[in-house]
Amino acid sequence: MARKKNPNRTFVLTAVIGSLLIMAMVTANSVWASKQTGVATDEAVSAVSSFYLEAMAERRAKTISNLINNSFDLMGKAVAYIDDEGVDSQEALRGAIGKVESLLGLNRFALVDEDNIVYTHYTTYTGGSRHAFLSEAEITDRTISTVSLYGSSKLLCLTSPTPGLSILNKPFKACFVQLDIKDIVDLLALDDQGRTHFALYSKKGGNLSGTELGPVISNHNLFEAIRPFVPQEVLREKRESFESEKEGSLSFASDGMEETLVHVPIQGTDWEMAVLIREGVIRDQIRDISEKTLANSRNQIIFTTVSVLALAVVLLIQYHKLSRDKLKAEKETSRAFKTMANTDSLTGIRNKHAYAENEALINQQIQSGAIEKLAVVIGDINGLKYVNDTQGHAAGDQLIKDASEMLCKAFSHGAVFRIGGDEFVILLQGEGFDTMDEVIGALNRRVEANIKADKVVVSIGYAVLTPQDRRLGDVFERADNMMYERKKALKQMGAKTREN
Repeated sequence: MARKKNPNRTFVLTAVIGSLLIMAMVTANSVWASKQTGVATDEAVSAVSSFYLEAMAERRAKTISNLINNSFDLMGKAVAYIDDEGVDSQEALRGAIGKVESLLGLNRFALVDEDNIVYTHYTTYTGGSRHAFLSEAEITDRTISTVSLYGSSKLLCLTSPTPGLSILNKPFKACFVQLDIKDIVDLLALDDQGRTHFALYSKKGGNLSGTELGPVISNHNLFEAIRPFVPQEVLREKRESFESEKEGSLSFASDGMEETLVHVPIQGTDWEMAVLIREGVIRDQIRDISEKTLANSRNQIIFTTVSVLALAVVLLIQYHKLSRDKLKAEKETSRAFKTMANTDSLTGIRNKHAYAENEALINQQIQSGAIEKLAVVIGDINGLKYVNDTQGHAAGDQLIKDASEMLCKAFSHGAVFRIGGDEFVILLQGEGFDTMDEVIGALNRRVEANIKADKVVVSIGYAVLTPQDRRLGDVFERADNMMYERKKALKQMGAKTREN
């Protein structure tokens, strides 16, 4: 009878033979590489420093650009939020501004009305003398400017027009935020043990960030600092690069040390990001690596020989580890499939399956008396079938997405589920329960406004848990009945129905 092969033994034997061959190649390669390392050291210094600095400068410039773009996006969301709040007093307006500052992380956010009155979280003031951008009779585009506030650190001012915004029966023409450049520097700060330095500069070479660009330039005007070390032609070229917002590089020697500087413009501003490194630092590091490589190469042959003796055991351990990792990966895949099973593919929110799981858990808690505050809100889209029939299913899908977005935004402290084609359920506990009346009132007002604007209309019904309820379905049924009553009322207001 033929002997059955042991796959583990074959695996280890193949690995050992392969390792012996690898050891021979590593030995030969180590000897050759050690000789080449010393020759290539000086040639690599300039290339490494320029490439390293260019990548770092572009990355930091991109970080600032992303911060600016993200701030503009948040400003748009802040204006939309305040517009939806239905502000009826200056105190309410300040409260709304404070709320968006807290929720969106917008520092120094303010609104400006048509009379150049600036409204902030804390006060109102005449902004014409403080903000240059208010000298424009009409603000039509986003602007980015650098300002100093009462002689303190410089600020980056981002301004965005707010067409159509009216609060307290008064048109508002713009909003703006002011970002402290010190905060931007903290965001960019990287502890690289003095190997590189960075600073933000104006077109004229003025240091905006207050950071030191190496011991020679320090925090002085860039062009004045490098004047003694570069020819006038090079200095003029650098000035022109800054003025025309171009990227570039510069090398100069000071105190017997070669310095390399790379600068790139920051999109959307008139700033330049400059990064500097002393090439001697790289040279010393590469030489140190070279010397270590030579020593390591001598030890590598001995180490490789000894390692092969233990390789068989290590491979067996690795074999078992791979088996465990495979099992772990299967578990992760299972969890991923579970997440997919609980997610509505169209809207990205939780689906009917997820609601069923939550319902089972809540029913247990109701039976044990573990829940005191619970509300069920049911939302049903008006006229979905009409839209599907008259405009196509793509328009119907978009209507469902718009309804989902509106409900998720309104019930940010609740759990939103899509349990049917046009039906949503929201479970409210804790803060969501406490603010339910206010949120539903605001949502219903918006829905009624949407009827006239021919936008998404959702009928809302809700009910709260009572001591007589024995399961979540009891609360659901009352909320469902209220929703249908609301649907009738919206129909009388002109909301779409299945028929028209």
